[in-house]
Amino acid sequence: MPFPLLETIDDPAALRQLPREQLPALAEELRAYLLESVAKTGGHLSSNLGTIELTIALHYVFDTPEDRLVWDVGHQTYAHKVLTGRRDGMARLRMKDGVSGFPRRSESPYDTFGVGHSSTSISAALGMAVAARYKGESRNVVAIIGDGAMSAGQAFEALNNAGVIDANLLVILNDNDMSISQPVGALNKYLARLLSGRTFNAARKAGEKVLSMAPSLLEIAKRAEEHVKGMFVPGTLFEEFGFNYIGPIDGHDLDSLIPTLQNMRELSGPRFLHVVTKKGQGYKLAEVDPILYHGVSKFDATNGIQSGKGGGKLTFTQVMGQWLCDMAATDTRLVGITPAMCEGSGMTHFAEQFPARYHDVGIAEQHALTFAAGLACEGMKPVVAIYSTFLQRAYDQLIHDVALQNLDVTFAIDRGGLVGADGATHQGAFDLSYLACIPNMVVMTPADEAECRRMLSTGYQYPGPAAIRYPRGSSTGSHAVLPAPTLDTLEIGKGEIRRHGRRVAILAFGTLLAVALEAGDILDATVANMRFVKPLDVALIRELVQTHDLLVTLEENAVIGGAGSEVAHALENMGIVKPLHRLGLPDCFIEHGEQGQMLAELGLNSSSLVQRIKALLPTIS
Repeated sequence: MPFPLLETIDDPAALRQLPREQLPALAEELRAYLLESVAKTGGHLSSNLGTIELTIALHYVFDTPEDRLVWDVGHQTYAHKVLTGRRDGMARLRMKDGVSGFPRRSESPYDTFGVGHSSTSISAALGMAVAARYKGESRNVVAIIGDGAMSAGQAFEALNNAGVIDANLLVILNDNDMSISQPVGALNKYLARLLSGRTFNAARKAGEKVLSMAPSLLEIAKRAEEHVKGMFVPGTLFEEFGFNYIGPIDGHDLDSLIPTLQNMRELSGPRFLHVVTKKGQGYKLAEVDPILYHGVSKFDATNGIQSGKGGGKLTFTQVMGQWLCDMAATDTRLVGITPAMCEGSGMTHFAEQFPARYHDVGIAEQHALTFAAGLACEGMKPVVAIYSTFLQRAYDQLIHDVALQNLDVTFAIDRGGLVGADGATHQGAFDLSYLACIPNMVVMTPADEAECRRMLSTGYQYPGPAAIRYPRGSSTGSHAVLPAPTLDTLEIGKGEIRRHGRRVAILAFGTLLAVALEAGDILDATVANMRFVKPLDVALIRELVQTHDLLVTLEENAVIGGAGSEVAHALENMGIVKPLHRLGLPDCFIEHGEQGQMLAELGLNSSSLVQRIKALLPTIS
C-alpha cells in the first residue's frame, strides 16, 4: 500500500517540519508499514505496534540525535529505525548484513546505546546526562523503559542514583500491562499537562523558597502535595526516588503526548513520565494475543498466524517443558522458576498444571538464582529455566549463592549456541566457558532431544548444581532420536563412541554431533558424543588419544575457554602430548543471520569440517 507521508520522512528533522495535525495520519501509515514489513521478514511485532505514537512524539519534540534517546531492550524500536533513515533497510531486518532487530551504535547515530537485554536504559542515560554536565553541554537525555524491564533491580539502582545526583534526565515508563495504571481519561490528561507545565512547577519552587524559612511548614506542604497527587496518580514511589512524576497519560494520544513532552523538556532535574500503551495497537489479532505476536516468523498479515499446521519438529524447549511436568508429577519438591520467560522457556503447561509451584519472578535473573538457592536450602528442588545470555546477568549469584554452597539447583539453559536473527546480544556463545570454571558444577550438552530429556533427569537427581545446555529449535541430522516418556538418567561424566574409525577422533559436544557424524562417514573418523563438559570423560579421552593420530573437538561455544580447552587441560594433566585441534566459535561477537548460514561461514558444518581435518592430516606424522 502507498505511504505518502511516511515516504517524505528520511530523518527526524523532516518529521519536525510536519504540521502537528498530520501526525495522526503519519502514525497510521507507520503502523501499516511496520505490519506489512514485519509480516515479510519476521521480528518483534506487538511491542513495536504499541509505541508508534510515542516514537513519533519523541522525535517530534526532541532534537535528535543531539538530544539522546536511550531505548530499553530494543524490542520497540522499529518505528525509531524507520524514522531515522532506515526505512528501506527494513526489508532485510535481522538478516545477514541487514538492519539489526535492536539499536546498535555502529548502525546509526540515532542509536545512542546498544541494547538487547533489559533494564539498562536508565543507567546508560544517567551516564550520558552526567557526561553532558561535565562537558558543559546542554542537551536532553531520555530513557524509555517498559513496565517489564522496570521490574529488574538495575532499573531501581539507577533511579536511586539519579535522584541523588539530581541529573537532568527524563525517564519514560512505557506501561502496557501494569495493574497500577487506572483508565486514562480526560482528567489524567489534564492533570499531566497541568503538573508538567511551567506555571505549576514555578509555583511549587516559589512555595518551597517561602516555606523554607519555616521547615515544619515546608514538610507539611510537601506531604500535602504528595497526598493530593497520590489521589490521582500512582507516582509516590518515583517521587520518593527524587523524580518529578507526571502521568499516567495515553501513549496513543498525540494531542496529549506532545504538549506534555514539550512541557517536560523545559523542566530540569530528574523527571518521570508514565505513559500507558497497548501492545499490538491497531492490529486486532495482536491486541487480542500480544504474546503470540511478540516475536513472529513470516506470516500473512491479513489472515494472521495460523497455528496447528505443518506438524513441526519437536523442539528442545518443548522437551524441557514436557519433562518438567512429568518430573513434577513424581516429586512434590520440584519448583519451577523463570525470569519472565514462561513461553520462551517452555513452561506454559507447567504453569497451568502446577500453578502453586510455578514462579515467574519478572526480569530479575539475580533474584531468580538466589530465590532458587533459598528454596534449595530448605529441601526443595528448584529448576531454573533461563536463556544462556540471560544467565550471564546472574553470574555472581550462580557462583556465590548456588555453587559455593553446593546447593541442589538444576539449570535448564535454553538458547545455547547460535540463535540466529536476534544477533550478538542473544547468541549463547559463552556458557560452556563460564560454567566449566565453577567448582561443584555439572555441565551437560545434549546431542539431541532424547538425550536432553535424560540429562534433565540426570541433573535433577544430582544433589548439587547442574546445568543442561541446549540450543534453540530442534536438532538436525538423521541420527537424532525422539525422547521416550521416561525419567531415565545417564551416568555422570560418561560419554560414548558413536562411530568407530581410524586416525582421527572427533569429540563432539552437543548438537554438533550430527555434523561430526556426517564428517566421520566421509573421513572414516571415530566420533565420540562427549555429553559432559564437566566432569569430562577422561577415560574415554585417554582411550581415543592412544588409538588415533589426531583429536578434534567440536562445540557451538567460544573456542576460548570452552569444552575443547577442557580436553586440552585433561591431556596436560595426563602428561600426554598429542595433536589436538579445537573447533568452535571464534573470538568475536557474532551478528544476526540465519543459523545454518552462520555455522557454514564459521566452518562448523560437515563440509567445512571435512576440509579442515583433511588439511591437518598431512602435517601429522
